[in-house]
Amino acid sequence: MKNEQDHFEVLRRIHRKPESSQRELAEELGFSLGKLNYCLKSLQKKGLVKLQNFQKQSNKINYLRYVITPSGISERTKLTINFMKRKMKEYDELKEELKGNK
Repeated sequence: MKNEQDHFEVLRRIHRKPESSQRELAEELGFSLGKLNYCLKSLQKKGLVKLQNFQKQSNKINYLRYVITPSGISERTKLTINFMKRKMKEYDELKEELKGNK
């Protein structure tokens, strides 16, 4: 389940900011660079993200970025739904707990 949560966060962050470097992604997610690299390799093996080589127009420097594949978009949607279900269940449980304390 933890891997699922990590994958969800990585896919969500790549979707929001596809131009981010690994270092930036790791920092924003609170992951070590090693943990992010492990997650990205796992997502690549599953075919959910791919690595693309791009060239910045302004200074003609090549750089790499991760792109979510159509399968990755589908998986991100499933993970989002599962995440929301878990959060709604937690909310309902807390609500019931608070009712019992009154």
